[in-house]
Amino acid sequence: MTGPEQMSEKRDCGADAAAYVLGALEHDEAEAFCAHMANCGVCRDEVSAFQDVADALALAAPPQPVPHGLKRRVMASVRAEPRGSAAAGEQKRKRRRPSIGFFSTMPASALALSAVAAVVVIAVGAVALFSGGGSSATRVYSAHVSWPGNAQLRVSGNRGELIVRGMPAPPPNKVYEVWLLKRGSKTPSATAALFSPTSSGSGSVDVPGNLNDITTVLVTPEPAGGSPAPTHAPILQAQIS
Repeated sequence: MTGPEQMSEKRDCGADAAAYVLGALEHDEAEAFCAHMANCGVCRDEVSAFQDVADALALAAPPQPVPHGLKRRVMASVRAEPRGSAAAGEQKRKRRRPSIGFFSTMPASALALSAVAAVVVIAVGAVALFSGGGSSATRVYSAHVSWPGNAQLRVSGNRGELIVRGMPAPPPNKVYEVWLLKRGSKTPSATAALFSPTSSGSGSVDVPGNLNDITTVLVTPEPAGGSPAPTHAPILQAQIS
C-alpha cells in the first residue's frame, strides 16, 4: 500500500498490524496505517497484541557479550564497500516493495502466528550473532561461601560473572578481590576485579580474563586497591567443572 486509499474497507482490518510492529512498512505506508488506526479499534487491538509479543521476546534471551573485534570487522567491511554501492542501494530502497497481499488473505489466527514466528526468528538470530553462533550457553556454578548467604558464578563462553547475595561488607579499609586459580597451579593469580556488595549484601562483578583454563574462582578481603597476593583465606570459592 502506498497511501490511505489502500486502507479501504476492501482490506481486512489488522492485515498490516504485524508488519507495522516489525517495522516492515515503508514510511508512507506506516503513516497511512497510523491514520487508519485512529478510527479503527480492530487494528489498534491487533497492534497492541503483536507489540506485547515482540516486547516479551526481546527480553526473553539473556544478554550476551559482543564478540571481540566485531566493530573492527564491520567497519572494515563498510570501508571495503564500492563507492557505487551506496547509490545503488538508495535506488533499491526507493523502489516500491512487493505487495504483502499474502497477509491480507490470511485468517487472523494464522496472521498472529506468522508475526510471532517472525519475531522469534529475529530474536534467535540476534542471540546467535552475539553468542558466537549459539556455542556459549550460560553455565551456572554454586560457590562455597563463608557467610549465611549464597553466591553463583555464571559462565558464558570463556567469560564469567560472580553474583552474591547476603554478603557482609568488607572489613574497614578493605575491599573484596577476585582471584583465578589456573589448572595445574597451586597459587591463584590476582585480577583487577575489586568490589563491595550493596547495603543489602547483594552485588555482581565481571570476572576478567579467559576462564577456559581456570579451575577455581576465589574472593578474599584485601587492602583497598587490591593485593598482588592473597593476604586472607578465601571467603568464596567457585569450582568450574
